[in-house]
Amino acid sequence: MNEKPGTTGAPKTPPIVNTLSKMFNPSGDVVQTPLQMKGECAFLFYLRSVADGDKIHQTVIRPFFEMASEESFTSYIHSLPNRTDVPDKDKLLTKISSGCVLIIIRDQTFLLDIRLIKNNEVQDTTIEPTVLGPQKGLSEDIGTTINLIRQRYHKSSLKVEEIVTDDQSKRAVALLYDIDLVDQEVLKKLKEQIKDLQTPLLQSAGELQHFLNKSRWTLFPTTLVTERPDRIVYNLVGGKVIIAIDGSPNVIIAPVIFFDFMSSMEDNYHVSLLSTMTILLRYIGLFICILLPGLYVAMTSYNPNILRIELALTVAGSRIGVPYPSFIEVFFMLLFMELLTEASMRLPKAVSGTATTVGGLILGTAATEAALTSTIMIIIISAMAIATFVIPVNEMSFTMRVVRVLLLIYSSLFGMVGLLIGFLGIIMLLVNKESLGVPYLRIPWIGKNDELKAGNK
Repeated sequence: MNEKPGTTGAPKTPPIVNTLSKMFNPSGDVVQTPLQMKGECAFLFYLRSVADGDKIHQTVIRPFFEMASEESFTSYIHSLPNRTDVPDKDKLLTKISSGCVLIIIRDQTFLLDIRLIKNNEVQDTTIEPTVLGPQKGLSEDIGTTINLIRQRYHKSSLKVEEIVTDDQSKRAVALLYDIDLVDQEVLKKLKEQIKDLQTPLLQSAGELQHFLNKSRWTLFPTTLVTERPDRIVYNLVGGKVIIAIDGSPNVIIAPVIFFDFMSSMEDNYHVSLLSTMTILLRYIGLFICILLPGLYVAMTSYNPNILRIELALTVAGSRIGVPYPSFIEVFFMLLFMELLTEASMRLPKAVSGTATTVGGLILGTAATEAALTSTIMIIIISAMAIATFVIPVNEMSFTMRVVRVLLLIYSSLFGMVGLLIGFLGIIMLLVNKESLGVPYLRIPWIGKNDELKAGNK
């Protein structure tokens, strides 16, 4: 670079660097360094812990000392693809905290995105495993997640819209949708909900899903959390919005209906007849999960005449010696089954399977031998536990565990009539429920062909 007259001594620190230094102090990873050669100078300001030092050296420092003049270096910085506009002071602090590098050249200020990313590994699918289909999920890095989605959805109408949350973490949230297929009213409502979030800290997609529900007492979820890229693409074609959050290996799908929670991506990888049988088994398991405990209590305590006389005598004979009414027996066994389920989720993987299996066998055998429960009750609890895990999406599985307790209470109070009233109440709740304006019990295939035709125009 050509030496300029009157430029001797240490360069003067720009005011913006002094301001940022005061705001970040006393942080030990703050780096503010001048680049100076033959009277030409530039200032760098970044955080060592989140910015990639090797890329900074290759992209900024080395070109500065190799350029012929300051004007050439300024033009070079202007042409970099990772250059972003310099925002206001508050957003600038967030950008620097996330790994951006601030460059000051005389009276010009530049911002380069040179983040150090160490969590960009693609995770295996653990929540929604399938025999066929992709075995890799998403990543905790939002850029990698968007890349995985774009690799499977090559339409130019796929739009990525970034939003920075207003909580303490200032995490990046990205909305992905097909502009030709998405419902603009749904998109508008979703953006308003995200901007109106009242939470001090947001860490994952599960937390964001919790806050997107209109009421804290909502039983049925109105959004779906998934880790599968194929499910994401399938819902993009359906005109839905995908919400990705930085630092979370899952994304949120909105809006969703009840039948979305009962579908598995495995259904798309089999012939039609096999998929239909699998879906039918899934719904049979759903009804067994929520109705079987209430039916047992209603038939043994209130309406034994519904059963055939031989079966009624068998049930009555198995309960000889049990000191409690049937609803206390069911509550007792349900409690321990929920404890075993929770323990299997919280224990280390090396011991969870053994501990829960042995615990369940010992508990069931001991409870039967001590006449605390009947053998038929053990069969019912086992069938109900198996049916619960048939539901493919965890959020709905947890919801049905609560629903069966509510129906059990109704059955314990009013018998078969109470079970029917409680079940009809759940149906009425679902009929009147909406997900961002979409009816919760809408039949999924109605209007699907029209949506696809509109997207192909």
